[in-house]
Amino acid sequence: MFAEKGKRREVTRYCDWMSQLPPELHNIPLFNLAIPGSHDSMSYDLDINSSIIEPDSLKRFSKIYCARKIVRKWAITQEETITKQLDVGVRYFDLRIARKANDTDPTRFFFYHGLYTQTDVETILKVINDWAEKHPKEVLILALSNFKGFTEEALHIHLINFIKTLFGAKLVSKQANPTLRKCWDQGTNVIVSYDYPAILQPEIWSKITYYYGNSMDHKEVESELRQVLEKGRPPDPCFFVCGLNLTLPDDARILKYILRLCDNFVNVIRRSLPKLLRWVKQQAEKTPMNIVASDVVTRDGFVSTVVNLNVSKHVKR
Repeated sequence: MFAEKGKRREVTRYCDWMSQLPPELHNIPLFNLAIPGSHDSMSYDLDINSSIIEPDSLKRFSKIYCARKIVRKWAITQEETITKQLDVGVRYFDLRIARKANDTDPTRFFFYHGLYTQTDVETILKVINDWAEKHPKEVLILALSNFKGFTEEALHIHLINFIKTLFGAKLVSKQANPTLRKCWDQGTNVIVSYDYPAILQPEIWSKITYYYGNSMDHKEVESELRQVLEKGRPPDPCFFVCGLNLTLPDDARILKYILRLCDNFVNVIRRSLPKLLRWVKQQAEKTPMNIVASDVVTRDGFVSTVVNLNVSKHVKR
């Protein structure tokens, strides 16, 4: 599991990396672990036959196949399935949820990013639950948000009840300082963050703050995140996300990117991610990192870079 590198032991297998961390890290708060996460985790599954949900300026072109194709090309931020992301070591998932306005099933929900996904929410949550059962020492963090088309509170209640029934005793209740050891001792390994405060319950965590650079320039992303990490993080112990993801403009400047016929978002990210990961390693020497989320999480050593920040911290103590 560990490879020697000088005086430092690095994790080399990531399917069960949490259970293989040095024992001293089993008892520190999860807020203080470096945890790899995926941004727009379900975007690999976008449906070309879906109507366009965002950006607003393109909604009226939903019936045009070419328009949907362009949106899909620039909305896909992950290349691999949820199972593959779990297998390579991702432990935080950014899950944006929507309901189709004319769906004959009023309680059927989908994920989205530009377009709806092909696979519904309940199916994917069952896949995650099955994986969690097979890997009881790996703690998963599911961040559910946005809820487009949720016109009634009853829809939230239905989804939360489904989550509580599905994950059951595996759900980590809100507590001051969850650790790996506490989760293992209690037989829990799924944390659900739900961004709708009106009906939060003991088993459901509130919104996890997600910091990002809101730019397509990796240097601007680094600068914004550096300011947050050095000055603006929440004062109380809690989960927080450092988002390495690039962000397309939400105005006419978006045309600069989406009209590149021979390019796509994944390629843009792949060109920037190695630079962002070098920055992460440098910044982690100065400030704490918790959840580090990215696009194309199965590439360029993203997971290994984040996970091994924990071993580096352990050796320095």
